[in-house]
Amino acid sequence: MWVFRSVLGARTAARLLWGVLSASGRHGPAASSYSASAQPSRVRALVYGHHGDPAKVVELKNLELAAVGGSDVHVKMLAAPINPSDINMIQGNYSLLPKLPAVGGNEGVGQVVAVGSNVTRLKPGDWVIPANAGVGTWRTEAVFSEEALIGVPSDIPLQSAATLSVNPCTAYRMLVDFEQLQPGDSVIQNASNSGVGQAVIQIAAALGLRTINVVRERPDIQKLTDRLKSLGAEHIITEEELRRPEMKNIFKDVPQPRLALNGVGGKSSTELLRQLAPGGTMVTYGGMAKQPVIASVSLLIFKDLKLRGFWLSQWKNNHSPDQFKALILTLCDLIRRGQLAAPTCTEVPLQDYQHALEASMKPFVSSKQILTM
Repeated sequence: MWVFRSVLGARTAARLLWGVLSASGRHGPAASSYSASAQPSRVRALVYGHHGDPAKVVELKNLELAAVGGSDVHVKMLAAPINPSDINMIQGNYSLLPKLPAVGGNEGVGQVVAVGSNVTRLKPGDWVIPANAGVGTWRTEAVFSEEALIGVPSDIPLQSAATLSVNPCTAYRMLVDFEQLQPGDSVIQNASNSGVGQAVIQIAAALGLRTINVVRERPDIQKLTDRLKSLGAEHIITEEELRRPEMKNIFKDVPQPRLALNGVGGKSSTELLRQLAPGGTMVTYGGMAKQPVIASVSLLIFKDLKLRGFWLSQWKNNHSPDQFKALILTLCDLIRRGQLAAPTCTEVPLQDYQHALEASMKPFVSSKQILTM
């Protein structure tokens, strides 16, 4: 056996020992009890030993859990989503890559089973989420250091808690950090049906902001339109409509946006720039099209537009854990008030992970896959 640790260091590492893995790759039954004595127990985890196609390199393995130390927390995972960043990590093309072999998953919610003698902020029964990426949440249980976890209220929906620490945080920070928007101002975004996009719509509505939401044309466009409008979206247009001259008619009713949020890149981002008010800002947080952002020289010169980027991991590096905790609690308040719901989700049992991985990589999928333990 050998010790598995994240390349991201002790802050985010879940300390566990590899068990004896079956040569056939089959998994045994899940652990059925969670003792406060923290005796070693069998857990199941989705592990990848090398980078590649997630559907091919990820396997369900048996691991052996380490005993709980003085500053450790034993957590039973409840649910964990599959995000694009998780897929990119497994493929090997993300900025943060854990040391291999690694357990997949950067986000999720678990319940505290037992705590070490030096733990002061958490107790058995508490719900917790990871403080940083790289801990490996696709498993039935784990032992984390206390500082690697943030406590969250257990009176919010499970799906909301499981999807709280990445997309809603990204959406909130982009809406408040780059332009000083006031109620009645507008925001334009592409990838509006993504997890970030759905969070932007809801948080913007809670802040009194109006949204112009761009989506790709698809067979079920009316169903998607109805869903986004139910979240508070005001205008929903396709990428094709964004390029038409008639697009300017929207601004007879809505102020021209000073903030654009780009999760696509390529031509879509160029069109977002064209719609910005003079002096406006486009924030890029993703590149689904796998194409560069191309900015017109005339737009930069004559409209003095600003191009910025956002990465939540970098934001957390520049802010204290208490500031991230405050952000989480702000979002929890929105959830309690009914102003922020989880993205459309499909719950999938952990053992059906291959189906969930394949579904998460299909085009035009508006439902986030959630692994349940």
